[in-house]
Amino acid sequence: MTPSLEPIWPGSPVPLGATWDGEGTNFALFSEGAEAVDLCLFSDRGRERRLRLGEVTAHTWHGYVPEVGPGQRYGFRVYGPYDPRNGQRFNPAKLLIDPYAKAVEGVVKWNDAVYGYQIGGDDLSPDERDSAPYMPKSIVVNDGFPWGDDHHPKVPWSDTVIYEAHVKGFTKLHPDVPPHQRGTYRAMGSPPVIDHLKRLGVTTVELLPVHHFISEPGTVERGLTNYWGYNSIGYMAPEASYSATGVRGQQVREFKAMVRNLHAAGIEVILDVVYNHTAEGNHMGSTLSYRGIDNASYYRLVDGDPRYYMDYTGCGNTLNVRNPSVLRLIMDSLRYWVLEMHVDGFRFDLASALARSFHEVDRLSAFFDLIHQDPVISQTKLIAEPWDVGEGGYQVGNFPVLWTEWNGRYRDSLRDFWRGERIGVADLAYRLTGSSDLYQGDGRQPHASINFITAHDGFTLNDLVSYNEKHNEANGEDNRDGESHNRSWNCGVEGPTDDPEIISLRERQKRNLLTSLILSAGVPMIVAGDEMGRTQQGNNNAYCQDNEISWVDWDLADRDESLLEFTRGILLLRADHPVFRRRDFYKGQALHGSDIKDIEWFTPDGAAMTEQRWRASEQTLAVFLNGDQIPNRGPRGEPIRDDSFLLLLNGNDKPATFTLPGEPWAKEYELEVDTELGFVRPRGVEAPSITAGEELPMAARSIVMLRKTA
Repeated sequence: MTPSLEPIWPGSPVPLGATWDGEGTNFALFSEGAEAVDLCLFSDRGRERRLRLGEVTAHTWHGYVPEVGPGQRYGFRVYGPYDPRNGQRFNPAKLLIDPYAKAVEGVVKWNDAVYGYQIGGDDLSPDERDSAPYMPKSIVVNDGFPWGDDHHPKVPWSDTVIYEAHVKGFTKLHPDVPPHQRGTYRAMGSPPVIDHLKRLGVTTVELLPVHHFISEPGTVERGLTNYWGYNSIGYMAPEASYSATGVRGQQVREFKAMVRNLHAAGIEVILDVVYNHTAEGNHMGSTLSYRGIDNASYYRLVDGDPRYYMDYTGCGNTLNVRNPSVLRLIMDSLRYWVLEMHVDGFRFDLASALARSFHEVDRLSAFFDLIHQDPVISQTKLIAEPWDVGEGGYQVGNFPVLWTEWNGRYRDSLRDFWRGERIGVADLAYRLTGSSDLYQGDGRQPHASINFITAHDGFTLNDLVSYNEKHNEANGEDNRDGESHNRSWNCGVEGPTDDPEIISLRERQKRNLLTSLILSAGVPMIVAGDEMGRTQQGNNNAYCQDNEISWVDWDLADRDESLLEFTRGILLLRADHPVFRRRDFYKGQALHGSDIKDIEWFTPDGAAMTEQRWRASEQTLAVFLNGDQIPNRGPRGEPIRDDSFLLLLNGNDKPATFTLPGEPWAKEYELEVDTELGFVRPRGVEAPSITAGEELPMAARSIVMLRKTA
């Protein structure tokens, strides 16, 4: 097909992507190595019209087309050498998604034509079949939206409670959402869903990837899909399958409405973003966008053999953040989601891969420099998954200021403690008090630690206490996928059971883990459904399970209702008491004008812990949290005073007896929490006093928390 040179105008090289101005649309595409670029416009019936972008400015090909507006389907074809041995994979037979597309319609139909090379051989010979019939199309959108008085809630980090949720899985089975809206952005922003979040005590939802993504061919061949979405192909476009209203740009408006509704309820929106790799895979992967636009610019290629890709992600490729144009794409994407879509922050998947200036992870990389200097992005909430699969990729505690981190050491230590492993008092103490050993040395505060017990990747909370082994048979990979070392404990029976003693122990273990998580210094992250006993039937890698295995079940048994009420109570306790939301680390020193330290650890006999006991592997211990003067500040900068609490933990498989510390710590206490009873003292309800010095019995594997009353 010969491209037409009319009726296209020169247009502008900025902004990149498709920009409608009310009368026509400007198209701009970066490609340093291209020899020519065609803009391809598609009618409703799929007829293609090609227009040559005749202007190129600083490696950006551009043109303006009058009378083309919102809803228009389009793509690009890029001309240049097909020379994989030198890192070049241009092939104009392949229709390409615009990296800056703000909406994408359709899915990849896995046909041999979507590969740039001839299937059945190596990747060195180009395939000349047209891929357009099998490719999604980019969509021109109208950016206008009635935001009204929408604003960022700006919840302080110390007050933040994160709720990790999947747009579809969280809402697909919700009985109070209209059936045609379930599993969509509209459902996520609906009153019944928001009511659950508010009543629970959530301040911030962290959505699994909503950048437009595709399902890998191998997953599709097994009759499954990439449910989690960690396979991005469009960093500006919201995933179309989560739209209830349409996919010709309606998904953009629907996403914005979701954010507006959540903001109106005071709830922040954080996006889980995947800038470390794309959906195009390794050198034998498909040609969908970046590979065909400018392979050598977009991807990290092997030094000395650029036919192959550096893979720090386990997904076949790694984006080349050393290239200024790739960094620009990432930064433009981040700013777009903040300024146009009004999101409040980002969780960066495999963030270590973004920090590799060369091979090593570099805290001074250009990526971090740009983030810190950007007046928009630096003001948002930034969360790193501080590892990748490359050498030296585990970087917990090593990200710079402004960044918070998923604290993998917190997860491992708390799992180990409650399943009976002897981890040592010091390690447990660090985790419960904000992990100062990881974050204090570089000037960060306790909120740098995003504390979590479970995440989307791994067992649910229910399954963590119900299974010793993974059960991923439904994934079609012979149970070879997923983590094998889960630090889980099934309490005596693998999977479901009718044994009342095991059921009781499992429920207590859930309450232990949730109480530890929510009352630890730092930022708690809860996975959607954990507060209601959600199970994945032992599947710890449900990335491909777009079905009841992954969806939250809102039909709750009595014990699930009880767990939900208990979780609400613990979160309310955290919200009511700033001693659990400290903005600085404990010092282990006496407060000014007092003989009492800001924190003290005790053995079961009520004595302060000695250095020898501190280094031992105690399973039964207590910690006194002094609320008389905490580092948080009131509206005029005055120190805040709070109640003081004694937290008693028995991680042993046998009951224990505590002697409650007396003066100068306290004279009397009142019961606030008992995980054996599933008790959280309601607001305004008095509990019987307990005199200091008394012996308090505790059940095996349980938590009791007391409030100082005198």
